[in-house]
Amino acid sequence: MSGPGGREREVSWRKQKALQIHAALTSDPVNMQALRGAAVSEGGLLSQEIRRKAWPKLLNVNVFCLPPKPGPGIRYHHRDYNQVQMDVRRSLRRFPAGMRDTERSALQEQLADMILYALHSHPELHYYQGYHDIAVTLLLTAGVRLGTAMLCTLSMHHLRDFMDPTMDSTKHALNYLMPLIQCESAQLCDFLLRSEVGSIFALSWLITWYGHVLSNYQRVLRLYDFFLASHPLMPVYFAAQMVLSRERDVLRCDCDMPSVHQLLSHIPPDLPYEDLIARAQRLFHQHPPSELAWQAALQPRKSISISSFQSLQLSASQQRPDSVLRRQAQAEPPAVLPPARNPLLKLAVWGLSASLGAAALAVTQTALEWGPEVLLRLF
Repeated sequence: MSGPGGREREVSWRKQKALQIHAALTSDPVNMQALRGAAVSEGGLLSQEIRRKAWPKLLNVNVFCLPPKPGPGIRYHHRDYNQVQMDVRRSLRRFPAGMRDTERSALQEQLADMILYALHSHPELHYYQGYHDIAVTLLLTAGVRLGTAMLCTLSMHHLRDFMDPTMDSTKHALNYLMPLIQCESAQLCDFLLRSEVGSIFALSWLITWYGHVLSNYQRVLRLYDFFLASHPLMPVYFAAQMVLSRERDVLRCDCDMPSVHQLLSHIPPDLPYEDLIARAQRLFHQHPPSELAWQAALQPRKSISISSFQSLQLSASQQRPDSVLRRQAQAEPPAVLPPARNPLLKLAVWGLSASLGAAALAVTQTALEWGPEVLLRLF
């Protein structure tokens, strides 16, 4: 939209959508269908303030029942400690430009604590390179405590297949890519198969939810809105649409693996992301995973991410709005602390601090307010 009239319509549209999201969040129970629809539709969830309220609902995370702030105590005892530290040190470009070194260092410490807390809490999970790209997006959006809670839930659902001890489940997810392209363009699919490029070019797209390959942070957030509200395989559908959108360029290049891989690995800065999201959504409805697995004769494999998705959606649909959860939290009797000599005292204090921290977060947000930026500094 251009000109004064266009800007006014843009502001009016954003206000209307923000009110619709607010109505979904304050409905009792939360109107998850409307909230998911807002996250998927044009513009996504609009702002960081709204995301801090909506993302936990999309993941069925209760902001009044957060884990304690991750501490350094578990760092040195986890099998993935060294790899996590190396990846976190390499994450400099994921932080806002111009951030002071001291702030960035503090956030990197929190990022490592988040990751190691999630892994320590769920020993069956195995760290993979790229996991930190997802964790840092949650940290920058929601702070360390809420980000940790969302990371734990996400790891047990959407990301679960990537966190097996082998890459078999990840490769199985990538196997959907060529059949999806085949559904839309047999010519392009045939070209890709003859080039023997495979699907490895899309690996980093999938396992980082594009956080590692996109330099525009707002686009990363827009995709996270989309993926958090969608089926675990939606990043593959989006990858298919990214490749399809470049069909002409692909068909013009040499039909060999190095040429095609180099072309597809480089993502142009001007892709029409809203259009690609809409197309990926439409492709999912036209060719759901169950249909593709049959048509493409994909090797049957039990996917924890897919099998647990329906239960996550069901539990999320029963959520109460934050205003109700806040009253429930305030009505709970105060915890009785054990005597100081009891070795469980420290654990109990951590738990109490977690409850108070979550309550403080929610109390500072009225039913008509999206949390102010300063809240990020509280966690």
